Amino acid sequence: MIVRREAPGDVAAARAAQVAAFRQPDSSAEPVEARLLDALRDCDAWLPELTIVAEVGGAVVGHVVTTRGFVDDVPALGLGPIGVLPSHQRQGVGLALVHATIGAADALGEALIALLGSPDYYARFGFVPSATFGIEPPESSWGNYFQVRTLTSYRPQITGRFRYASPFDDL
Repeated sequence: MIVRREAPGDVAAARAAQVAAFRQPDSSAEPVEARLLDALRDCDAWLPELTIVAEVGGAVVGHVVTTRGFVDDVPALGLGPIGVLPSHQRQGVGLALVHATIGAADALGEALIALLGSPDYYARFGFVPSATFGIEPPESSWGNYFQVRTLTSYRPQITGRFRYASPFDDL
């Protein structure tokens, strides 16, 4: 498996991976994550240097997007969507994508990454409930499912409400 930054030629395959990962069984409806991905690509929060693919045998099998978010007015990152082709799930692709994202974000001097996801899954990467660091989720009902991973540039003064890129508001 090769994990690398998304290239222009990967866009269709990356979108297809997200669609396959989130499509509901027995449904032909396009998942909301596909439309979110399209909207994120067109907004000013898009960060190409933090858009990463995993490939096996030259084919894209996984994709993760990290966009500009904010804790109050302090720049931060929002991770997601992250999708892996069903045929490659439970084989370490998601693990590799998240590790690559954390490493790249830290190397770029970012302070923290936020996400909405399973605490059981994301704890292995150092994500903890956002309240641990005084960061409020966009929706209070998200509770412990809204998590953050602090990076080397994190400062304890970064507290407040997290805000995702604007396309997330349309979900």
